[in-house]
Amino acid sequence: METGGWKWTLALVMVLVGTYAEALSSRHMDDFIEAVKQVEEGSPGSEPIAVLRALRRAAGLDDAFIRHFLGNADSVRPEMKASLSAYIGEAVPHGVTESSEEEGVVLTPDGTTVALAPVLLGIEAGLHAKVSGRVRTSSLYQLTFAKDLESAAVTERLGPDGCWDSVTSPRVFTLLDSPSLLTAAQVNGGMDGVLLGAEVNAKSRRAAKLSDLLTDYYSRQLGSEGLDGAPTIVSRRRRENFKALLVPQMLERQLVKSVELQRRLKGRPKMDAKKKKQLTRVVKERIKEFVHTYMGEHETHPHGK
Repeated sequence: METGGWKWTLALVMVLVGTYAEALSSRHMDDFIEAVKQVEEGSPGSEPIAVLRALRRAAGLDDAFIRHFLGNADSVRPEMKASLSAYIGEAVPHGVTESSEEEGVVLTPDGTTVALAPVLLGIEAGLHAKVSGRVRTSSLYQLTFAKDLESAAVTERLGPDGCWDSVTSPRVFTLLDSPSLLTAAQVNGGMDGVLLGAEVNAKSRRAAKLSDLLTDYYSRQLGSEGLDGAPTIVSRRRRENFKALLVPQMLERQLVKSVELQRRLKGRPKMDAKKKKQLTRVVKERIKEFVHTYMGEHETHPHGK
């Protein structure tokens, strides 16, 4: 009996370890939120902004452009386990492989694919402005949408979307076309980052845990009333909420300023009037395309279009 008991215990441990490893390799928002909870549990009482900085450090989101707005992420608590840090380092940074697999994205419960980096940067920007006593909503747009804007001059469109290898245990997201200025997942993440950043910045009370904020936004269970009974700020309403918040002319100005800032941080010369005029024209075209493409009715394509 004793030997059988030990075998049963060992089998149970192996199952739990396998489940944990599977969750860490999954690219579902619920699994990412579980990872955030583990970071929070590793340092009880840590403020959400400290958790965000720890995630930013583990993900390597700490270039000069990001530090300009959010400061340095080094030497901050909470610390995290090596396996957890490795998961964050793989799950958050955005990129597209030569085989058109998009990295740094997750599948959300409503069927939308979202890039994680702009979501986290937007929330941190909102909290950072609140802590510093400055309302800098401009940083929300610059951190969530403008990082790759300089490629706009050679990009003809926004998108594309893609499809997951599995809806129940998503691991690989493959784009349906060659990548462009911003993929659909980056746009979705950018909208969420702006909305959540503005939300935490506007709240007068102390911010809740980051995991609670993400759960309320992405994983809230709808009652019999559906969206009519849901809070205003939920992922299923991202487009209508962003449309209400967006002022295209202001976004144009912030994106142009963002490109100028990136050039300055890289030590490049200031744009002359002709080049700046050309950039402004391209930005206006891209924002017009963005509004036309993403401010319409919401559709979800968890398996692709």
